[in-house]
Amino acid sequence: NNFIFSGKSPPGKPELIQCRSPDKETFSCWWKQGSDGGLPTIHTLLYRIEGQNTVSECPDYETAGPNSCYFDKKHTVIWAIYNITVNATNELGSNISEPGFVDVAYIVQPYPPVNVSVQIKQSQSQDKTPYLLVSWTPPPTADVKSGWLTLEYELRLKAEKSEEWEMHFAGQQTHFKVFSFDPKEDYIIEVRCKGDYGFWSEWSSAVYIQTPDYIRMRDMTVWIFIAVLSSVICLTTLYLMAVK
Repeated sequence: NNFIFSGKSPPGKPELIQCRSPDKETFSCWWKQGSDGGLPTIHTLLYRIEGQNTVSECPDYETAGPNSCYFDKKHTVIWAIYNITVNATNELGSNISEPGFVDVAYIVQPYPPVNVSVQIKQSQSQDKTPYLLVSWTPPPTADVKSGWLTLEYELRLKAEKSEEWEMHFAGQQTHFKVFSFDPKEDYIIEVRCKGDYGFWSEWSSAVYIQTPDYIRMRDMTVWIFIAVLSSVICLTTLYLMAVK
């Protein structure tokens, strides 16, 4: 009851928001603070790994930013469940979050792909149809060469003046050919990736591609030829019908 008169109180209940791993080798967790009760409040993250009796405190409160805990390789175990809680304490009492249960293999969210590039190529067919060749490399922290982390990719593109994105799933390859390409338009392309389990990365930095004038002119010439040919066929048909 003294709390009411003093305007001070024990801390509110913190909330564990999420845990994410960029590489299946380390991970971080973040929480949301409750009320501090008008007093200095300390938050501690405690965890216990499945099969172990020891309760441990967060090894690193700095690396992942405010209200977070970072687990380096030494403190990261794969294919085991972490039981995680956040405890808030001030001089009038404490409050503990609901527990979170985390398996690192299922919370992987890689960093975006890097070195995204786009080239305009021409097909080997007789009409030399232009297409976009998009290529990229995996995020540097992802150990894909050893097979520890398998990534699949998705790219999206849109004409610079359009609001609609066109999506393409690329599987595990690090390049993709886009044939639904209009040479009259300039395009924006982005790529993202995802592990076997877990979540899609953020989209990569956008790459812009502008169609060279010689391809624009060739495409325009083709359409003019088609239009002229269609007109000739139409006029010839009308003439033959009139003769009959």
